[in-house]
Amino acid sequence: MFVRTESLSQFIRFYPVVSLLILIHALVFIATSLPGGIGSSVLFSLAGINGLISQGEYWRLVTPIFAHADLFHVLFNTFSLVLFAPALERLLGSFQFSVVYLLTGIIANVATWVLQPPFYSSVGASGAIFGLFGLYGAIWLIYKQAAPLEIRQVMVPIIAISVVMTFFGSNINITAHLAGLAAGVLIGLFIFQQRRRE
Repeated sequence: MFVRTESLSQFIRFYPVVSLLILIHALVFIATSLPGGIGSSVLFSLAGINGLISQGEYWRLVTPIFAHADLFHVLFNTFSLVLFAPALERLLGSFQFSVVYLLTGIIANVATWVLQPPFYSSVGASGAIFGLFGLYGAIWLIYKQAAPLEIRQVMVPIIAISVVMTFFGSNINITAHLAGLAAGVLIGLFIFQQRRRE
């Protein structure tokens, strides 16, 4: 489930939303890396800058999900996406997966806007990725020992990666991580409780 054995064409066919997100990560990172101040301008236009959101630039609650500060940032988040997202896209279906991914990312950015000062700014898919971690947590909470072995086994690396991403890096948006995680758990509990009743 968490080891990728598909060819590139199979991966794209099986997981179209995850594939699209990876492509967007790459294209946006290239755009934000352009020389001559162009890249910096693109990054500024996409960043979640609290003061500007308060002035009505509400798209900044969405666009930070797809932008990253540096190469390590985009690689780490994209690696997490490749590792953890495909199983959820298959489980939820592409449409529901995309809605949940965007919703948890937006909730993470709203929490950042509400709880952090006006000068605070952030970029990155981490809030949405923590939303995926929350979904796995919800699956485990609902099904516990009935959950597939792969789900139970993956909780340990999820916890480890979560700790590293949240507490052992510079300029980490802890608010977004915690809000995305909480949103993922709550949304996951709703989805999988409904499925369990059906």
